[in-house]
Amino acid sequence: MRSTDHGTNSCLHRCHLVAEGKIMADTPKTEAPGIDGIQKSVEKQISELRKEIAKINKSLAERSAELASEARYTANDAIEEASTRASRAAQQLRTQAQSVSEAARENPAATGVVVGLAGLVGLMIGFAIAKGSSDQRGGWY
Repeated sequence: MRSTDHGTNSCLHRCHLVAEGKIMADTPKTEAPGIDGIQKSVEKQISELRKEIAKINKSLAERSAELASEARYTANDAIEEASTRASRAAQQLRTQAQSVSEAARENPAATGVVVGLAGLVGLMIGFAIAKGSSDQRGGWY
């Protein structure tokens, strides 16, 4: 009789704990009827999201390619314009150098005088700098 009392007390104690929500009953768990529907709905939404992400990725890739192409065209245009300007500048320098060269050949005396004056001006500037620095240091040596 003792073993039955112990079993009854144990059962009463377990029922009390189940009623208080401290432990779960040993009843077999059955899935609610809506779980399959919810799972299918979630899977469908995930599938749709994956498709949207794929579309976004494709759109981004296309836009990136367009931007890269535009950047190449802009860079090529800038290079061509810079090249054209440099070519024009070089042509102008050649033309001016030819003009100076022709003038020097036509007037050799004037060219000699100009070169001599330029040398004299350079010499005077050198002396002025040397005198100015000798005043500050006490001598040219």
